[in-house]
Amino acid sequence: MFNFELTDEQRQMLDTVSRVRKDVIEPNATRWLDGTFPHDNMKSLAEIGILGMTVPEEYGGMGANVFDTMLVLEEIAKGCYVTSMAVLGEVGTQTRIIATFAPKPLKDKWLPAIADGKAILAICMTEPDVGSDLGRMRTNAEVKGGKVILNGAKTLISRAEEADLFIIFTRVNGVDGSKGIGCVLVEKDTPGLSADACYHTIGGEKLADLRFDNVEVPLENLVLKEGAIRKLMSAFNTQRCLNPSICLGMAEASLEASVRYMRERNAHGHPIGDFQGLRWKVSDMYIQIEAGRGLLYRAAASADPFPDPTLAAMAKTFVNEMSIKVCSEGVQIHGGYGFINDFAVARNYAGVRYGSLGGGTTELLRNMVGKTLVERMDLTTGVAGMGYF
Repeated sequence: MFNFELTDEQRQMLDTVSRVRKDVIEPNATRWLDGTFPHDNMKSLAEIGILGMTVPEEYGGMGANVFDTMLVLEEIAKGCYVTSMAVLGEVGTQTRIIATFAPKPLKDKWLPAIADGKAILAICMTEPDVGSDLGRMRTNAEVKGGKVILNGAKTLISRAEEADLFIIFTRVNGVDGSKGIGCVLVEKDTPGLSADACYHTIGGEKLADLRFDNVEVPLENLVLKEGAIRKLMSAFNTQRCLNPSICLGMAEASLEASVRYMRERNAHGHPIGDFQGLRWKVSDMYIQIEAGRGLLYRAAASADPFPDPTLAAMAKTFVNEMSIKVCSEGVQIHGGYGFINDFAVARNYAGVRYGSLGGGTTELLRNMVGKTLVERMDLTTGVAGMGYF
């Protein structure tokens, strides 16, 4: 028998997060639309241990798995996209790379600070001319004796102005192609590092250009040398469950707001919820949300310690695209009010548009799923109904 119920511990955790969402995060959701970082919300979430969710217990965190982390991000996103993305920076790939691959001195320095909410992290992958094709990355870390010298540029980086530590995907020692990709950690205020938050997104965040001009760090900061692309992408598959969990939360919030509005708004002498056309809209929204939840929860449950890449790709593709449709319908149900940022459905519609762009585009992920089918499916048994080939 399959059990799809959350445990008592998970429900208690979500109840705690939900109280913070309703009391602190939701009432001030419009405050962060100008690009201001939500420090107040982060402080409240740090106080209940959320920012240290994925920090191992020996460093003061919860040691939570991908599934529980996904549940929490889904709940936070129901209240505020900007805050959920800020939290993602603390509980996502960045922290897991440090916890899994960094040497002990770096773990000792950074993991307790992350757990206490005293260290903001930024992951740096995208370059001005390089998105998904990591093999063309130009930023390079050259090992010279006991030092690493970093040169290059990154773009569209979240939390750059607030970050205390940058987790940078980079070429190492000029080795060509994807086999040359590794990872280096750089602290803020390191000479040669500059950031310019010159982009303001429709979701409310600010994104930055970063430049590295002979940035010098200790050799131990090269946490993954060349040839580590598989390890890096295994860790990055975590993001392919956490990104859509944010989209799922915003889709749920838009559905809930739409049902409330349909009960309160009157037209032609009746609540608009009496009209079949609008009932069909929320019905389809709910069906799509639950279909996405099933895919996403299954992918997150596969993590050991990182999610199965194909399950994560399928879940992210579906939930990213589903959430755009659901949040668009939420705007439509609210009519002209749905186009006003004071209404959550408008903010959700802007926020979910990020999902299919970050963490691997849906086009890229469809290629991954297709490759798996063509190269790995057993032609005799086909696709197992409840299994995975």
